[in-house]
Order: sequence, then structure tokens, then C-alpha cells
Amino acid sequence: MIIGIGVDVVDTERFRGVLERTPALRTRLFTPAEQLRDGAPRPVTSLAARFAAKEALIKAFGSSAGLSWQELEVVADDQRNPSLTLHEGARRVAADRGVTNVHLSLSHDGGIATAFVVIEGGGA
Repeated sequence: MIIGIGVDVVDTERFRGVLERTPALRTRLFTPAEQLRDGAPRPVTSLAARFAAKEALIKAFGSSAGLSWQELEVVADDQRNPSLTLHEGARRVAADRGVTNVHLSLSHDGGIATAFVVIEGGGA
């Protein structure tokens, strides 16, 4: 059963400017693994999509209570398909809300990064 959906869009150039003005934001918003791709700094378009994913998940939950940026991590499988991994407090929040699955879709093109999240729970 679907218990929440969320979508977020990020203007990648605006996001680039924010990261340039406030470099510490990169380490506040993203885990060390999210900041790199193949050992090199991840492109801003990709970081913007990851930020959108975290925002979309918060919207799907309906609140940011109990969530931390570092506990929401966008990972990719060996085919580079994205998914969200929840750590510590975020995992507890999901369990408290009955979340059993989190689905994620990311895209970035034309200066916009977009994320769509669906959360499912076990229920009738």
C-alpha cells in the first residue's frame, strides 16, 4: 500500500551557486560516498538530484521530524540505478511509520534535477 509520495525539483545552476558560496554545505547535506563518483568529485547536477531525492523523501514522510541529511543516502547499484538507504534515525522513523519499501526515480536535464519518491507500507 502506498503511504506517501514526494517530488522535488532543483535548479542546478542555483544549487551550484549555493554550494560555491557555502562550501561546508556539501559535507552537511551529503555523505562522503555521495560526494564522490569513481573517486572524483560528483558533478553538481548529480548532487542536485541527490538533494532533490532527500527533499522528496521528506515530503513523502510528511515531515522532517527525526530525519538528518546524513541519514538519508542515495546509493546506486552496479547498473547505476539509484535507491535511498536509510540509516539510524531515518530507519527508525520509517519503521515507526510502517515503511517497508522506498522507490526512487532521479533525472537531471535542461538545468533542472528532479526526484520522485514513493514509500510503501504493509497494510491492507
